[in-house]
Amino acid sequence: MTIKIGDKLPEGTLSEFIESATEGCALGPNTFNVSDLTKGKKIAVFGLPGAYTPTCSAQHVPGYVAHAARFKAKGVDEIWCISVNDAFVMGAWGRDQKATGVVRMMADGNAAFSKALGLDADFSKHGMGTRSQRYAMLVEDGVVKQLNVEVGGAFEASKAETLLAQLG
Repeated sequence: MTIKIGDKLPEGTLSEFIESATEGCALGPNTFNVSDLTKGKKIAVFGLPGAYTPTCSAQHVPGYVAHAARFKAKGVDEIWCISVNDAFVMGAWGRDQKATGVVRMMADGNAAFSKALGLDADFSKHGMGTRSQRYAMLVEDGVVKQLNVEVGGAFEASKAETLLAQLG
């Protein structure tokens, strides 16, 4: 079943490549519980099929990077990009996209979180296996407040400008 507005995010973990070691976060891949990360925060989350893929690299991530200040001005604490890739790939892609410190590039390596959301997709015909659907959501304290899922390969509902407009 696909998650919907009003639902609490499922339990799960995501990994992030940490560029600089800090207290509690070692250099390299770190795994985090989603419920811990979302507690008391407003987070704009967008999911996409894969790092370095054309629409994801040319439009999806750049849109959220470009509009990060506008999200902050509307009370959003963090922006996450979730993709079914490993943390090393997500870290490298984040550096390439100039997203470091702006958008958290969260790896869902085995698609477990995407499957728990009901937002996984079979990209086997493209040689990519199980991936994430393209979507965007606003999450407040772990609860979905807005959810936009793309249909049929489109790129409209999940772009940064669409989610920003829904924030008022």
